[in-house]
Amino acid sequence: MALTTEQRVRRAAVKLFAGKGFHGTGIRDLAQAAKISTASLYHYMGTKEDLLTAIMHESLQRLLQGARQATGDVTDPHERLATLVALHVLTHGLRPAETRVVDHEIDALTPARRRLIIRLRDEYEELWSAAIADGVASRAFSVEEPAVTRLALLEMCSGVARWYSPRGPLGLDELAAHYAQLALRMLGSAHSDCPGAVHRASEVVTTVWRTPL
Repeated sequence: MALTTEQRVRRAAVKLFAGKGFHGTGIRDLAQAAKISTASLYHYMGTKEDLLTAIMHESLQRLLQGARQATGDVTDPHERLATLVALHVLTHGLRPAETRVVDHEIDALTPARRRLIIRLRDEYEELWSAAIADGVASRAFSVEEPAVTRLALLEMCSGVARWYSPRGPLGLDELAAHYAQLALRMLGSAHSDCPGAVHRASEVVTTVWRTPL
């Protein structure tokens, strides 16, 4: 199915912002990549910051929706945390440019826009905090610094966007399963495997990220 002009602009922006940075990307760069005139570009994006905000907002909304959907009926803390890890890895492996923009260009936003995006990011990270806290409370996890461990896990999983290649030794599902195992060990869990987590996360990713950006 052919992309709309708006979708071409979004895709061009994601690629350029991820590769050159927001401030390193000019209006002419965007217009050329989207194959439209500079004058037409403003019709589809507003300002450059409007475009960056829209990309970040949509990506985080999808991630938040996917995390809620994947873990909504999961009560076991091991499965819940493993599912969040798998979802994060799958998303960053499948959409590396988009997630790099979200992870690294937040400081390019003006304060009001930044607060909007940080609020969404915090809602997503709160799902991780709650999963870890519930695991600690039920003694499923044994970790002295839950908040620091959560940040370490998120950094570890987000890094997949920088280096993962489908030509590597592990498929993305295998990588997600391995990361879930690593996360459980970092949390002092006696469980080292949650096979349903990757399947659950993969189904959600297929649904939530089906439409092109």
